[in-house]
Amino acid sequence: MKKVYHLKTCNTCARIIKSLELPNDVMFQDIKEEEITVKQLEALKLLAGSYEALFSRRAKLYKEMGLKDQNLTEADYKHYILDHYTFLKRPVIVYNDKIFIGNSSKTVEAAKAFIHAHE
Repeated sequence: MKKVYHLKTCNTCARIIKSLELPNDVMFQDIKEEEITVKQLEALKLLAGSYEALFSRRAKLYKEMGLKDQNLTEADYKHYILDHYTFLKRPVIVYNDKIFIGNSSKTVEAAKAFIHAHE
């Protein structure tokens, strides 16, 4: 599978996607317009190793809901990601069986190198 989960309105996502120069067979899912499904999230978790790895602590709701003061479980991370798109760390790039999560320069460079090596 070759897919990018992103927010169309996020400038950082747009900049990263452009910089990756992705092949035409990559699918895109704007998680605000097309919510992530349980099945999709479970597949991402298998690649990522945990729901926590997919969870964004930068989301405004994370602080607003007082989640930073709670001990969240894997079930909690899954619930919150499914409940509101803002809790998915983005972009999430799945290329074949490899996953790249988030917008750190290290992650983006690793994704770029992997994608171009496997075109």
